[in-house]
Amino acid sequence: MKRSGKIFTTAMLAVTLMMPVMGVSANEGKAEANGNEKFRVLVDSADQKNLNNVKEQYGVQWDFASEGFTTDMNEKQFNALQKNKNITVEKVPELEIATATLQPEAKYAAMAASQSTPWGIKAIYNNSSITKTSGGAGINIAVLDTGVNTSHSDLRNNVEQCKDFTVGTTYTNNSCTDRQGHGTHVAGSALADGGTGSGVYGVAPDADLWAYKVLGDDGSGYADDIAAAIRHAGDQATALGTKVVINMSLGSSGESSLITNAVNYAYNKGVLVIAAAGNSGPYQGSIGYPGALVNAVAVAALENTVQNGTYRVADFSSRGYSRTDGDYVIQKGDVEISAPGAAIYSTWYDGGYATISGTSMASPHAAGLAAKIWAQYPSASNVDVRGELQYRGYENDILSGYGAGYGDDYASGFGFATVQ
Repeated sequence: MKRSGKIFTTAMLAVTLMMPVMGVSANEGKAEANGNEKFRVLVDSADQKNLNNVKEQYGVQWDFASEGFTTDMNEKQFNALQKNKNITVEKVPELEIATATLQPEAKYAAMAASQSTPWGIKAIYNNSSITKTSGGAGINIAVLDTGVNTSHSDLRNNVEQCKDFTVGTTYTNNSCTDRQGHGTHVAGSALADGGTGSGVYGVAPDADLWAYKVLGDDGSGYADDIAAAIRHAGDQATALGTKVVINMSLGSSGESSLITNAVNYAYNKGVLVIAAAGNSGPYQGSIGYPGALVNAVAVAALENTVQNGTYRVADFSSRGYSRTDGDYVIQKGDVEISAPGAAIYSTWYDGGYATISGTSMASPHAAGLAAKIWAQYPSASNVDVRGELQYRGYENDILSGYGAGYGDDYASGFGFATVQ
């Protein structure tokens, strides 16, 4: 059934969990005290004087007001602070990028002409002969990742913000260097504009890029840095009176209260949050965070294989629970929609291109589509755009892959949301 005009609105959400990535430490040069490596902690207290004393002693990484503040300390210091009955202290979790392989499957110094519109772009546009893409004007896509090569020929025209949140206390402006590659690849799938016409195209090449570095060079980073960036995107949406789609191709198996509260904060400010489902499939209940949150859209990965007349959900793509199949309601830990995520060709941090697989690659396809829809319906809310993504998935059911079946299923969610 085809529709036109008004956006279809429903409620929904959630998923993600990832594999460790090898490389230089995300927090290279972590300070050491008394021979013990320091780590990040969240400190809080109802006694403001006590809290101020701890702040003065250890310094502040991020201040989250009523949630407390984060800082670095070693195990001995952590254990000592735990004995203070007037203080609550807990370790801040680390999150990682959501790729199915540790290294790119292939890297290319120059653009391959046949790849100007990779298979995922052709699939989401439902057009096997498309040579360039369009859309997304006036919408900002905040890529929270390892940074972005903002000088890449296919991305430089889109860059509006470039900020580093891994330095603590506040962000560093005009700094978002990507030394890992993941963030540049993700940005390309969402909004690469083809450069001079000989580069690669993303889903929404007219959208603006907010490159927020929240992960280190090995693809991992602290939850407080990520939470700070999420909140900043929400504040920017309000301050600038603009529409923002956040893409987080990252996650962990455990929930962080800092990230949960930040996602809720940004969502309530009108931001649409898109996240990778994770790469721990095909097992049920393998979706982690932040995708599993009710105010985030979890995206499963499709591969370039057609079975039963539809694309196939990749085995590595995390799954929800079969008990919620068919309810068309997004609950905590559900897959929401699907998008291309296997063998995805996109921009790379060295100025070239690379092919990678993972739900990390599926998420920016969905984020780009959200930006394209929002630009088409500028008066829509983030909830409206989310409802449209769901409806388009409903119209394009996925019937292939472990756990996939008719209707809302725990492998593909509502289905494959595409351009119309």
